[in-house]
Amino acid sequence: MTEQFLRFGIFLAPFHSPDENPTLALERDLDLVTHIDKLGYNEAWIGEHHSGGFEIIASPEVFIAFAAERTKNIRLGTGVSSLAYHHPLINADRINQLDHMTRGRVMFGVGPGSLPSDAFAMGFHPNEQRRRMNEALDVLLPLLNGEQVDVETDWFVLKEAKLQLPSFSKPMIEMAVASLRSPAGALAAGKHGIGLLSLGGTSNEALAAHAENWRRCEEAALEYNQTVHRKNWRIVTLMHIAETREKAEKNIAFGLDKFSRYFRDIAPTPIVPPGVEDPLKYLRDSRMAVIGTPQDAIEHIERLLKGSGGFGVLLELAHDWADWEQTQKNYELMSRYVIPHFQSSMKVRSESYKNVAANREKYVGAVNEAISNETSRYEERQRKVNNEQ
Repeated sequence: MTEQFLRFGIFLAPFHSPDENPTLALERDLDLVTHIDKLGYNEAWIGEHHSGGFEIIASPEVFIAFAAERTKNIRLGTGVSSLAYHHPLINADRINQLDHMTRGRVMFGVGPGSLPSDAFAMGFHPNEQRRRMNEALDVLLPLLNGEQVDVETDWFVLKEAKLQLPSFSKPMIEMAVASLRSPAGALAAGKHGIGLLSLGGTSNEALAAHAENWRRCEEAALEYNQTVHRKNWRIVTLMHIAETREKAEKNIAFGLDKFSRYFRDIAPTPIVPPGVEDPLKYLRDSRMAVIGTPQDAIEHIERLLKGSGGFGVLLELAHDWADWEQTQKNYELMSRYVIPHFQSSMKVRSESYKNVAANREKYVGAVNEAISNETSRYEERQRKVNNEQ
């Protein structure tokens, strides 16, 4: 599976415990995106949440505008824009403007919204979220393609609506739909011929669900005469790596318990079930996370590629399991040893090394022969000079 060129990125919700300064936490998020841009990561997806006190970015678009000024190459996506919360014309207009301001580096990730507390705060039941997402998607694609739209629903109206700017990206901005275990996201991605962003874990059970959702995505694409590509399929996983497993385990003692508690207390689905006394052991045994070395990360990603049938981008879920220094080190180790393994950037060098080493005797012999010949020519010239004197 390592012959496939795999892109890498992060999914930055973010996850910050309420016991620290939120202003500094947001600044650290910007520093993280800048850090991985310098390391050569391909993407960063930024979340949208409005309650719970942990996932504290309310507007991924504002964050992206700020991060774009600090970075050079990394692509920046809404991860995701909760379509049920926004009038689609405003949403399309905002992302279209960002497409221009980032010179095409922005991506439009969409979904229904993940926290039920957000929906209740806005006055509607979570049952409405997926319907609203689909209704918004049905008009967002035409709007972003420059079409005029006239639609009336029970929560938004569009009358002769059309964006006033063409998209910077051609033919249009890249889009992806969030998918957990339900088929809703996969069916929407297939219907509209856009990318799939798979969350929900990487246990064997979760991986099988992801593969099944990709099958549903392909079926929906066929039904609606669309085309979807595995290169636009992204899978999110949990990782923290260090030089040794022991060091990785020590590092995550900093913040794993707070992270696990948030998912038990606030999020709809706990990552670590109630009653589990050793979250590290559970995450490792269930194959939900890699807590180990670069080689452990390589083996984990190989399993994901094999179990899914192949995808285009591996996204690490950004978290505060370790302190800031060790978090940065995790991404450095990924960039030095793991990412090159899946992008063939070390293969040619290794082959060159082996080839030269295998032929060293021939090459060294040729050098010695050249030195000997040059020495002989020099001595011959000197003899002629001496004879002429």
